[in-house]
Amino acid sequence: MSPDGASSPLASTRTGLPAINWLAPWFDAVAERGRGALAGADWREALSAQAAAAGQVSGRGRALRFVAPADLPADTAYEAYIAATGGVPTRANLHDFFNALIWLTYPRGKAALNARQADAIAADGVQATRGAARDAATLFDENAVLFVCSDPTLGEALRAFDWHTLCVARRADWGRACEVQPFGHALLEKLVAPYPSVTSHAWIMDAPHAYFGWTPLARRAWLDARIAPTLASGPLTTRAFAPLPVLGIPGWWPANDDPAYYLDSSVFRPGRRRTGGGRDGGRWAATVLRRA
Repeated sequence: MSPDGASSPLASTRTGLPAINWLAPWFDAVAERGRGALAGADWREALSAQAAAAGQVSGRGRALRFVAPADLPADTAYEAYIAATGGVPTRANLHDFFNALIWLTYPRGKAALNARQADAIAADGVQATRGAARDAATLFDENAVLFVCSDPTLGEALRAFDWHTLCVARRADWGRACEVQPFGHALLEKLVAPYPSVTSHAWIMDAPHAYFGWTPLARRAWLDARIAPTLASGPLTTRAFAPLPVLGIPGWWPANDDPAYYLDSSVFRPGRRRTGGGRDGGRWAATVLRRA
């Protein structure tokens, strides 16, 4: 490891992955597993061993492991293969590396998503368009963060695009009444080289006040258990997400210590009103989905 917390140039070359600053706050949940996997000769094997030790399974209960992409038959859909065999085709790139780490961090949530996608493929086949629920599942898988709050007014501020209230006036409440836990692996991939406009799909979750006194591991286990039923069969829609620019999260980026940081309307948008009241995030979600 280099002094700034990134993987050393030697480790980066050996694994074929760019250097990663594991000290960045958005990597807190996956840093220990990620560093450990990259320390060995084959990070897929290392992560498979972690999955086996934890007894992790696919959406249809098959023992989970991370396999070479060539293992996926040409005539088999990716999610269907994972569900049926437990093998997650994993390329030697950041996107699939972080996908594997999220499988290890949120095993119930990822298995639930896998089961939902595999069931949809079994029922409808692989289609050019996925449908509303599968679109929302894909957004969750690729780009979601869990915005956890014990004070509902903080979730309301996020939905209302009220950046001043959320990130300036209520700044002291971050870490004791609200927090963000990343879930989307494509989001983590982007944050290897962060830039101000990186925007997540925030899934707002109510939590008891006691939540903020639990250990990070206990918090994530509780969140995993809470999201799994919804991801398996609950209502999912792209309009349920709220846009949250990740570098605006208090404590995650030095520049946002200055309240003026949140005045950049190209990043912290005011949102659009839609007929019937409320905010219209549908167009924003559709734009991100095309890139997923």
